[in-house]
Amino acid sequence: MEDIKNMTYTDAVNELDRIVNKMQSPDCDIDLLASYTSRALALLTHCKQKLHTTEEEVRQCLDALSES
Repeated sequence: MEDIKNMTYTDAVNELDRIVNKMQSPDCDIDLLASYTSRALALLTHCKQKLHTTEEEVRQCLDALSES
């Protein structure tokens, strides 16, 4: 399992999609459900942070453009 801190947004979303598919599968291993949920939460947190950082960077760029 890749360290989430080093993942791109796209990689995190793709892994999250795979986890959701596993959890929705009729043969989902109940013994792994807690670990799936924990990993999914960590991935969602990472994605949210990436989106926030990108939003701030875009805002700074737009502010710089409006000042010139």
